[in-house]
Amino acid sequence: MAATSAQPANVGFDFSNYARNEFLGAKLGGQPRATSTGTTIVGLKFGGGDSGEEEGVCLGADTRATGGAIVADKNCEKLISSNLELHSLSQGRPARVVTAMTMLKQYLYRYQGHIGAYLVVGGVDATGPQLFTVHAHGSTDKLPYVTMGSGSLAAMAIFESAYKENMTRKEAIDLVARAIRSGVFNDLGSGSNVDVCVITKSGTETLRNYEKPNERVHKNRDYKFRRGTTAWLKENVRDLIASETVHVTTGAGKAQAGFTDKPVGRGEGPGGEEGMDLDVQV
Repeated sequence: MAATSAQPANVGFDFSNYARNEFLGAKLGGQPRATSTGTTIVGLKFGGGDSGEEEGVCLGADTRATGGAIVADKNCEKLISSNLELHSLSQGRPARVVTAMTMLKQYLYRYQGHIGAYLVVGGVDATGPQLFTVHAHGSTDKLPYVTMGSGSLAAMAIFESAYKENMTRKEAIDLVARAIRSGVFNDLGSGSNVDVCVITKSGTETLRNYEKPNERVHKNRDYKFRRGTTAWLKENVRDLIASETVHVTTGAGKAQAGFTDKPVGRGEGPGGEEGMDLDVQV
């Protein structure tokens, strides 16, 4: 009987690209670093209960996109919609929000945080309004209101102080916009405008540039003040007296003229030559 040996499966770490990475690092002057992009994104649930409002989710985001310390885009759209229609067709039933969240976290978990994506996932399905946060390492949270990004602490302070259950649609939009403004004014990585998105079972409404708290105002360089705007107490006019001393020296075969700020005595000038002083006053 011939002995059969099974090939072991490839397990563990793969160091096949180590030499390549070292070569590229030496040639480029160092390994590339991940760029931290600042932002403020928020979301909350509203409606239901005694409010009489249709249940839904309200999402908000600022519009500043940064690359390090440089503002790359002042009006970047960070609210991205997806109805997962292909997934619904393949499964034969409408997709749920938790399905989108699961697909995202499984994809990010494979890269162990090297894809710097921090997401807020919200929507309405057969189970009602759903709101999740997805971190770059693949961890998720399910909460009634959430914030993410470098301005999340400032935005969360607004939610913690003003959020309440069964909010109306108008109250939810105003609170989301207020939270984004807090991130814009308290975080250098966030800025520009405020985008808001309202998702209910009946449809989705995107309010692009809902607020512009940092709208640029051009400086007025043509200043005109009326006569008498600046008050004065007294007037004093003095005559201006200008004094100048001219020293003219004549020599053999040539003439020279010199000016000095000190008077020169009458008599011989420099070099034993005869000098003449002129004092002029105005």
